[in-house]
Amino acid sequence: MSSSAFRTVPASADVVIVGGGVMGASTAFHLAEAGVTNIVVVERGELGRGSSGKPIGGVRAQFSDPLNIELGSRSLRAYREFRHRPGADIRLDSVGYLFLLDSAQQTSDFEAAVQLQNSLGVPSRMIAPDEAQHLCPYLSTDGLVAAAYSPADGHARPGLVVQGYARAAAGAGVTIATHTAVSGLDTAGDRVVAVHTSHGRIACSTVICAAGAWSARIGEMAGVDLPVRPVKRQLAFTTPISPPAPRIPFTIDFSSTAYFHNSDDGLLLGLADPDQEDGFDTTWTPEWLELFRTVARRRAPALAGMETAGGWAGLYEVTPDHNALIGRSTELPNFLYAAGFSGHGFLQAPAVGEVVRDLCLGREPFTDISPLGADRFHHGAETRPEAHVV
Repeated sequence: MSSSAFRTVPASADVVIVGGGVMGASTAFHLAEAGVTNIVVVERGELGRGSSGKPIGGVRAQFSDPLNIELGSRSLRAYREFRHRPGADIRLDSVGYLFLLDSAQQTSDFEAAVQLQNSLGVPSRMIAPDEAQHLCPYLSTDGLVAAAYSPADGHARPGLVVQGYARAAAGAGVTIATHTAVSGLDTAGDRVVAVHTSHGRIACSTVICAAGAWSARIGEMAGVDLPVRPVKRQLAFTTPISPPAPRIPFTIDFSSTAYFHNSDDGLLLGLADPDQEDGFDTTWTPEWLELFRTVARRRAPALAGMETAGGWAGLYEVTPDHNALIGRSTELPNFLYAAGFSGHGFLQAPAVGEVVRDLCLGREPFTDISPLGADRFHHGAETRPEAHVV
């Protein structure tokens, strides 16, 4: 769906969603499906060009925190049904996720997580290095202690998901205003009453912040602290591989965060640079590939020498405990937020869209997301560190 820029935005709306990425699009779809159609989605660029712009996104339910497992599982089911609801091919490939573990401590932590995942219906299991190598022939088993594998996980195309949700939402009457930047919020008493944009002011009853890495700035406009910082992450594509690469799981070397999986006619390679400074810069710098190659020489030697054909840089939206911020502002009850997913937003987007819809409509969500409230960092409440972070 190509949505052109609006010269003006509607003067009023029931709901203004700030951010046209996967979280904003999912929220708009779920609200519209529930009958709320006087919605404006405000996006400063094109849909899905922020953190959702990554070419391939992993989808998984392998987490260490029960709430993340629930959000991941429910979203996986929605992605499997996506071609029927809302109705789009998102190129879902259920190849599984394979975490490679090289210490007794990692193995013991993942064993506990697999038990928890199994109790919540996730078909993950611990496997030996030899079976991991069978699933992913590129692996060297030297130094591998064990691996964790779930065949239900995999990857899909975030851009197609954003377009699928947005097309269905627009078809239900939602206004999608692209190339429209938010410049301020008006508050009166304990409510947000309007959103100022580059194409006009929108009076509104509810504002939902789904602005990804930019969410802290939107929060500031309302006086709401959303502790989200932007961190650049980079990936690269190999040149076409002949004969074709075997179909492999989304494979992650847990100690180094190096990962790789199939991508069209080659492989996609990624790794989190531990020295990457915070910031909004998304310039792709091929030098980081040497970090990946260093890991690959030890863990998947054939990958170390593979030729690459360009890459991509995007932003992670990171919170202090690597868990999302989902909820309703305590100071401004009509300001809702879904942000700070720390790399697992795409894979949780369908379930989070449902949760935000329910919060907006005053319904009870399918699970208690109060532990993900943004004020958890101020109240001395127990934060929920997520161990399975890449």
